[in-house]
Formats: sequence, C-alpha cells, structure tokens
Amino acid sequence: MADDPYATLGVPKTATDDEIRSAYRKLAKQYHPDLNPGKPAAEERFKAISTAYDLLSDPQKRARFDRGEIDASGQERPPERPFYRSYGDQAGRTKYRTEQSFDPEDLEDIFSAFGGGAGLGRGRGFRARGADARYSLTVDFLDAARGATKRLTLPDGKTLDVNIPPGLKDGQVLRLKGQGMPGLGDGPTGDALIEVQVAPHPVFRREDDNVVVTLPVTMQEAILGAKIDVPTIDGPVFVTVPAGSQNGARLRLKGRGIAGGDQFVQLQVALPASDEPELAEFLKTWKPRRPQDPRKGMKA
Repeated sequence: MADDPYATLGVPKTATDDEIRSAYRKLAKQYHPDLNPGKPAAEERFKAISTAYDLLSDPQKRARFDRGEIDASGQERPPERPFYRSYGDQAGRTKYRTEQSFDPEDLEDIFSAFGGGAGLGRGRGFRARGADARYSLTVDFLDAARGATKRLTLPDGKTLDVNIPPGLKDGQVLRLKGQGMPGLGDGPTGDALIEVQVAPHPVFRREDDNVVVTLPVTMQEAILGAKIDVPTIDGPVFVTVPAGSQNGARLRLKGRGIAGGDQFVQLQVALPASDEPELAEFLKTWKPRRPQDPRKGMKA
C-alpha cells in the first residue's frame, strides 16, 4: 500500500487546494528526474509525489480517501464484511439474510435518477457521462516554450501522448477529450485533465511572454564594448554589448521570446577572479572625468 498522500506532500489533512498545489510544485521541481539525472531515489520520490497529488487534487478522490473508501494509490478498499443473522426453518436448514432489507423500488429510483425513466425491466437503460481523470505532468522549460509531444504514463501502465502547445505556462491545465473514465450505459467517456508544471531552467526565466537571461560580462567587455554569444530558446545569437555598459543594464532581442515575446539580456559585470596588481595600481591614480556617487540618496 502506498504511503499517506498527505505525509508524502508534507501537508496536514486540513490543507486547502492551494496549499496542496503549492507543496506539490515545490517538491516536483526538487525531485524532477531531469534535474536529478542518474538518481533512482529521486525518480521514485517524484513518482510518489505525483501519485499523491493526483489523488488529493481530485475532490472526489480526496473525499473517498478521507472516508476510507480507497487507499493512497487510488485502489478500492475491500468492503467491510456484512453482518448476517440466521434463522432455522422446521427442517433444520440454516438460511441467512442481511440486516437491511432490499426493496426493488429503490433500484427503480436509482435508475430513474440517471435518466432511465422507464425503470427496471422495461427494456430501457440509463446513461451517464464518465468522470474526468486528473493527472499531472512536468515538462522542461524549452519544451513548454517551443512546444513538444510528451508521453504520460498512467498508474495502470497505459500511456497518453500529450501535445504541449508553444508558450504553455506553469500550472496550465490541458484537456484530452475522451481520455477519462468510461461512461455508464452508453454514456460518453470523460476527459483527461492534465495540469502541467514547467521545470525551472538554469539559464532562462520567464516574464509573461518574455525571456530573461542574466549574462555575466567582464569589466573590459562592459567598459570597452564587445560582441559576444548569447543563448536564446532557439539557439545562440551574437549580441553587441555597448561600450560603457552598466551592471544590470538590459539589452532587448526583439521577437526572441515566447510566442512572439522578446528576450532581455541583463548584464552582470564580473570582477576579476584573481588579483590584478596592474589594475589595482591604475585605479589608485585614476581620476574619473565624471565622478559619481553610486550611493547617493541612501540615507536612513
């Protein structure tokens, strides 16, 4: 039997939907296999986290688990053994019946509630749409930005090919028609609702439809200017760093973002990694033509 899903996500049983979603996103990003290559333990942990979230993010499944009707893996728990009472007839034979009597009219009402109308034994059935199935899927930043097709393995071993549209955002829910639970009678099959989490990227970060890259540059490149390689979601491009660029300055690459957005290159001036005695000696005697006070206005 799987672990307690609340314990797996590290949330109390009174946790709200937002608290459960927040806990899942934090753990999914921490243990995602793409960020932990060659670590089977992290992969197993990620699967357990996904299974727990699949159950707790579905209100019906969560309620059934809380009532003890299903276990943490979503499997039905065996029903409790019914209580019987026996009575003997005159021939000494033993018969059993349940404590609760069963009235065929009750079944008639159930079928009518599903739209059967004609009731029991009249040749007409009932139909009801199948329930939607909820899943979660984590994709790479670049796959979400550029679009891709990802294969989702379901708890029962079946697979779904999920089309990731270009520009998909973190937390977006995709609907796959007819991929949910089967309907009752001749009712239609439900849909699969897939909440997609976008894994963080070590270089790119997203701001709306724009992409931001923090680009380290040397003092020499910032002061004198340079032409350097810059990564984009579609591959590297050359960018001209203007002479006299300030730390934190942003350069705009039009149309290099997501879904028609732009990319911004934020410059980060890096000091020399080791002692530079010539540079230190020069700065001792250097008198800037336009002196500045970078801390101006920073008074308590």
